[in-house]
Amino acid sequence: MTAESAEIKKGRKFEQVLNGAREVFMRDGFEGASVDDIAKAAGVSKATLYSYVPDKRLLFSEVAKAECNRQADGAIAEIDINAPAEVNLAAAARHLVGFFLSDFGTQVFRICLSEAHRFPDLGKRFYQSGPAMVRERMIPVLRYYVDKGELEIEDFELAVNQFAELCKSDLFVRKLCGLQNDFAKADVDQVIEGAVEMFVARYGVRKTA
Repeated sequence: MTAESAEIKKGRKFEQVLNGAREVFMRDGFEGASVDDIAKAAGVSKATLYSYVPDKRLLFSEVAKAECNRQADGAIAEIDINAPAEVNLAAAARHLVGFFLSDFGTQVFRICLSEAHRFPDLGKRFYQSGPAMVRERMIPVLRYYVDKGELEIEDFELAVNQFAELCKSDLFVRKLCGLQNDFAKADVDQVIEGAVEMFVARYGVRKTA
């Protein structure tokens, strides 16, 4: 059974299963994570685990999806439609940079990158729950500011993709390569401010005298 053909069945202990899987995947990686260990960490039997999620790849993608949803919900909750575009872009950047530099975000990226060539459906699901979700959540916000006359964007998908990449900068690469795990607030703020400034310089409506 592939992860694409498998189905998730949610129930009373579904969150327990996700939390247990998250703990084990982050500790042991995708390949090293055993169903026995996940069931133990979740406090459920293997039968119960399989009744909810019958495929390990699908379980991993659900863990990633749940975390991405949590981050996206947090970012959306901070949006103030009365604030200038720069304010909400900075809030979005703060969440994106925070996720990229988190142990969870880095590990998920590493796992998907290392396993996608063997399990393409795993990479596809990660893309849908990560980059595709960012576009889905941010495009309506950008459209709002285009309608307000603060931004001028023709290709919204390209604009969101560019913004997400600006939020990675060199810090994400350093974290991904294991060169650095902790980052000074000033360095993180510099990435956030730089991403917003560059995005607005490209897509902001220029005021005429």
